[in-house]
Amino acid sequence: MTTRVEAHCYFGGMLSRTEFAFRDDIVALFPGQGSLSAGAGIDWRASKHWQLIERISDAARIDVASLLLSSSSQEVVRTDRAQIATFALSLVGYSELLEHELRPRFLLGHSLGEFSALVASGLLSVEDGARLIGVRGAAMARAAALAEGSMVALMGGDEEARAALDDLEGVWVANINGTGQIVVSGTRPALDDLLARHKELGWRRATPLNVGGAFHSPLMAPAQDELDQALRSVRWGTTQSTLIANVDGKVHTSADDWRDLLSRQLTSPVDFLAATLALPDSVLITIEMPPGGVLSGLTKRIRPFERQLSPSNFAQMEEVSL
Repeated sequence: MTTRVEAHCYFGGMLSRTEFAFRDDIVALFPGQGSLSAGAGIDWRASKHWQLIERISDAARIDVASLLLSSSSQEVVRTDRAQIATFALSLVGYSELLEHELRPRFLLGHSLGEFSALVASGLLSVEDGARLIGVRGAAMARAAALAEGSMVALMGGDEEARAALDDLEGVWVANINGTGQIVVSGTRPALDDLLARHKELGWRRATPLNVGGAFHSPLMAPAQDELDQALRSVRWGTTQSTLIANVDGKVHTSADDWRDLLSRQLTSPVDFLAATLALPDSVLITIEMPPGGVLSGLTKRIRPFERQLSPSNFAQMEEVSL
């Protein structure tokens, strides 16, 4: 099903005001910082929407092009760098999608990806989105420095294994990515204990993640006041898109809702399982924005789709035709 709308590429600046259809059968997926790898932007420089990188760099006061083109694997996992680089590349990809007059009705981000989705929806400008991510990334990095923590991915557990985590001090569920597939945050000693005992707790596999802190846990609370202040300072728009939130797996389209949701997201689990299941059965196609791959893998394990696309470079996005 499609719905004719008057749309404007308010952040790309490359499309004039025009009329084309919302696609009610498509969801655009916006990845979080864990999707980024060194050199992720190299294959997207050919896009005419690469100019967005300069706008985002100016707003965030950081050389985003350098992060996407020449940063090392060690540098791109830094929270204050990975977030802005992932956000920027996702919006280049989304602008390319609009270039082909494909406008998904449904927008779903994972953690940081919710900021990208909000810009894509029109609720935030690209500049305000970049400034918010700059504040968020720096505040999270400072919070991480106050309490040494990290994250561990757990696979192959049932409800009893999940319940067993509640009894562990210093460990919190951070991401619910699917049935029997979660990520936990915690202090280093608590995670070391979990890694040693995960099988007796009912988890088939436990994998330490190369991240800069214990995200989506109470250890991020020191970052909340700073982000809240920034969220109150931006100018919010309106949207005809349908956005589903990580915090509660429900549709939200108002600025008041999203100010609260983005704040709560810092210390609350990302329930990507619930958010994906909230998509109506009429959504048959997923298109993951760059740097892609992770969310396509997660969603296909949650529910069936007829097609799942994750263009890994500009040339592949050029070939998207639905």
